[in-house]
Amino acid sequence: MTPPHVTPTHVTPPQGTRTYWLEHAWLDTNVEPGVALDIDSGTGRITAVRTDVPAPPPGAEVLRGLTLPGLANAHSHAFHRALRGTVQVGSGTFWTWREVMYSVADRLTPDSYHALARAVYAEMALAGITAVGEFHYLHHAPGGTPYADPNAMGEALLEAAAEAGIRITLLDTAYLSSGFGEAPNTHQLRFSDGTADAWAERSSVLKDRDHARIGAAIHSVRAVPAAQLATVARWAEERRAPLHVHLSEQTAENDACQAAHGRTPTRLLADHGVLGPRTTGVHNTHLTDADIALLGGSGTGTCMCPTTERDLADGIGPAVALQRAGSPLSLGSDSHAVIDLLEEARAMELNERLRTRARGHWTAAALLRAAGADGHAALGWDDAGTIEPGALADLTTIALDSVRTAGPVPRLGAETAVFAATAADVRHTIVGGRHVVRDGAHALVPDVPRALERAVAALRA
Repeated sequence: MTPPHVTPTHVTPPQGTRTYWLEHAWLDTNVEPGVALDIDSGTGRITAVRTDVPAPPPGAEVLRGLTLPGLANAHSHAFHRALRGTVQVGSGTFWTWREVMYSVADRLTPDSYHALARAVYAEMALAGITAVGEFHYLHHAPGGTPYADPNAMGEALLEAAAEAGIRITLLDTAYLSSGFGEAPNTHQLRFSDGTADAWAERSSVLKDRDHARIGAAIHSVRAVPAAQLATVARWAEERRAPLHVHLSEQTAENDACQAAHGRTPTRLLADHGVLGPRTTGVHNTHLTDADIALLGGSGTGTCMCPTTERDLADGIGPAVALQRAGSPLSLGSDSHAVIDLLEEARAMELNERLRTRARGHWTAAALLRAAGADGHAALGWDDAGTIEPGALADLTTIALDSVRTAGPVPRLGAETAVFAATAADVRHTIVGGRHVVRDGAHALVPDVPRALERAVAALRA
């Protein structure tokens, strides 16, 4: 009997349908050879999945390799891309790195941020990423003066994603203080709206659009006073929008929160109504057993960013314990030391192997789910991240004939994708049924390396 999500091979696609033939496709938990997808050209959604199609149907576009659901980068700071190659060596800590990061933030304008983000999001598309969660707190001009359009910086990011051809969830971020009871420092003035109510008023002007969703973020418990946490949580609840928060990335934050409030950051968020199924804690690195129980019991998600966490010497978070407690896992490239969701997925497993000296904490399927469906869900795109009828036709195809992926039989494609392939092996990226990347070349941004070079050079100048 044909599975309920698969269309029999003899069905003729209706008018207005685009058909792709996938040499190999990751469906649910297994690789299937010869899969035809019918996609409604108007809505960009999959209308049928036909298996056991040994050859491309007439008129179908052919995707050679292993096609996965598009990848979701659930945590991004686009402007951090300008730091790549300049902060990876030398001594110091997260806090010394932060000062260098501020120096880049100080130089951004709406125009320069648009140019940089467009190039960064194009780099993501080349890496198979079809949706990004942009944790956005660069709201105002240096010194804190609002632009004529108070959301000029956020609008620049939304337009950049559109021009790069990927979906975005703009996680507009409340950032009101430099520490518990401390006013914003000179660098942070442009991040702050003054109060959570003022943040909410400005953020409410931003609107969803076809390629974009508007969500909220609390930068951290040190950056939003406890009495104002509920305002941000309520804003997200009223809009049924995703809410993200940097959580316990550094032990110094935990210590300061204990000194100020006599409780952990997780407990503080729980006490002010921040936790819940639409909330995602980013990093969740230094947690107590009680914290893990609070996060898992409330259904709060966890976004791990392994390449950034190792680059900044943050530590290895308790991802296995969090997932077992009920916290869905997603992945992000955060500071963009590299942009490669396959590496993020692989690193989560390999970090745990180093920590425990044991192997096999997640299957390849589970790691792909974190990089795909669960990442999309964390960003409010519940209708993406799967290859099934009704889902958005967002896909990425991995070459199976590169020097990294050649050799394993195709049915082991999931393991090959996670444990051998890199972003360099992405052959095609499709968003809404249309090629954004074809044969490794971006269709909308012709020379992505040059665009990155120009954007970064302009900031360094």
